[in-house]
Amino acid sequence: MQTTAEYYCAYCGEENLTFVDLSAGGQQSYIEDCQVCCRPNILYIRIDEDTLDIEIDTEYEG
Repeated sequence: MQTTAEYYCAYCGEENLTFVDLSAGGQQSYIEDCQVCCRPNILYIRIDEDTLDIEIDTEYEG
């Protein structure tokens, strides 16, 4: 099952929308390019399995 979540780019600070695969576990990480400045962000995703609340932290890639 997928849902969407918002995160802020670690480079330019702009808000982005990403798809999160809820069936992939409570902690995930992957690299996604910012939709505004095109720089790569490492996304650290935590999903509360009871409430399905999603928290995303970003970090510079490289």
